[in-house]
Amino acid sequence: MNFPYAINDFGTVIREGYFYQDRTDRIPQLEKAGRQLIFIRPRRFGKSLLLSMLAHYYDVNRADQFATLFGNLAMGRKPTPLHNQYLIMKWDFSLVNAQGSLPDIKAALYQHVNDRVTEFAADYAPLLTHPVQVHPTNAVSSLESARMAARLAGQKIYLLIDEYDNFANDVLMTGRKPEYYEGLLYGEGALKTIFKTVKAGVGQGIDRVFITGVSPIVLSDMTSGYNVGEDIYLKAAFNDLCGFTEAEIAVVLERLAAEGGTWSPTEALNLMRTFYNGYCFTTRDAARLYNPTLSLYFLKTLQTEGRYPEEMLDENLAMDRSKLRYIAELPHGEEVLAQALNGEEGVVIPRLAKRFGVADVLTAVKDQPFMASLLYYFGVLTLTGETDFRERILNIPNLVARSLYVERLQELWLETYEDKTRIPQLRKHFCQTGDPGPLVEFIEQHYFPILSNRDYRWSNELMVKLAFLTLLFDDRLYMMVSETEMDHGYVDLSLIVRVDQRGTKALDLLLEFKYVDLKKLKLSGEQVRVKGMKELAALAPVKEALEEAAEQAQRYGEALADRYGLTDLRLYAVVGVGLERVVWQIVK
Repeated sequence: MNFPYAINDFGTVIREGYFYQDRTDRIPQLEKAGRQLIFIRPRRFGKSLLLSMLAHYYDVNRADQFATLFGNLAMGRKPTPLHNQYLIMKWDFSLVNAQGSLPDIKAALYQHVNDRVTEFAADYAPLLTHPVQVHPTNAVSSLESARMAARLAGQKIYLLIDEYDNFANDVLMTGRKPEYYEGLLYGEGALKTIFKTVKAGVGQGIDRVFITGVSPIVLSDMTSGYNVGEDIYLKAAFNDLCGFTEAEIAVVLERLAAEGGTWSPTEALNLMRTFYNGYCFTTRDAARLYNPTLSLYFLKTLQTEGRYPEEMLDENLAMDRSKLRYIAELPHGEEVLAQALNGEEGVVIPRLAKRFGVADVLTAVKDQPFMASLLYYFGVLTLTGETDFRERILNIPNLVARSLYVERLQELWLETYEDKTRIPQLRKHFCQTGDPGPLVEFIEQHYFPILSNRDYRWSNELMVKLAFLTLLFDDRLYMMVSETEMDHGYVDLSLIVRVDQRGTKALDLLLEFKYVDLKKLKLSGEQVRVKGMKELAALAPVKEALEEAAEQAQRYGEALADRYGLTDLRLYAVVGVGLERVVWQIVK
């Protein structure tokens, strides 16, 4: 098997025998869904390959290649009447440079459209009865010329637009002047005008449009510029249009193992499930999806090197850090990131925002769904359920996404270089010896003073858990999952050594957290700080909390050990006493 990592050209994938998970069976559904479709997915989720497949299927110039490209796929056996009936024009706005002044960005946008119109005119010259005029400084005029040439020749254009929002998001994410964005989208802005031309051209040469992007922000800000597109990105039928299901991943792993792998397909699937699975793009019950780029990265490493990747986060996705940084800098954005790490409750919003503008995002407050919806579109939150009031529950989809949250909160909460450099030593000591003492001392003296000064509005038990989570997180060594479901309950924090790291000197750990408010103890912060840990543990409320945490750790620990086949799982009960002290005990 050959894996097409970073190969987005459908023709190359098929002709050169790369692995391709057939999605051509969805073409009839897409044709019935509408003529102007909008499909939103996180970056690096297979959108470009999807558009390339559609381009190869509908391109009139590729009619003689149809059997070669699609003969072994679903649509090769029973194609729709529209196959190879279109002139294809494709725009890729990820190629538009968002740097420079507003006139520079407008010029780059127009140049890209002009380049694609020029390519279109050359590709289909034998089929066109009138010349296509490319206006050097007016891409709208160029597009109109191409549309008219197709109509006069009795031909139809299928317009494919990839990453329609990419350069506009770049303007936002890099903190450039808001008026740049407004100049592109509001009034007679360049991008809005281009989409108005597309809208007017449908039925007059342009027959179908398929648009992909990361978020619907730009569509909202264009308002009447393009208000005819049909949103299909939350429809259950297209949940897995991009991405892999677990059943598909399992089949691939079995095939790879049959080629001579020395690893276990079951263990490999467990690892991939923890790090890459969990995405859902519909409000209805549907199969959870694996990120395709990360999956192909893992599978290619497994095939070529015979081992699992040491770094489970492919660095080609690491730029998503900028999205979390952007959210964290918005009003109350840091709170949303912290709340998202609470896997049991997640982030609850009334509904997933489908159309909202940049002004909404910039002024959003914690109780509004804008930031959580934006994190969903970025692929670092996903739909996981509904409340009794039909509110949407969003959670972090997997361990790779969780690592991005932890990294961002570490940047916010570890304020000095000395703090940052001490963490690896404290983590190593605890994970190798099972002694959390030095780590607890650091939390009390350095972390709690930082967290207690922040204006959080949820339980301080979560703050205690987040302190340990952000300091202990190491996905190169551990499958570290917060709120693992076990025995009809949830483990607060479990650190299970990755199967490929079992030879290292590292312990499997489980921690259960409780919190005792100072008011319940009738003590001040100063009084608590001067007491020893044994003295604090003897206080009735603390003792009760320790016993409850210990009981849960014991019960969940048995289930966790059974699931992973662990023989020496260390169990801990941890109680935060105010945001002042931490009392802990080894349960086992």
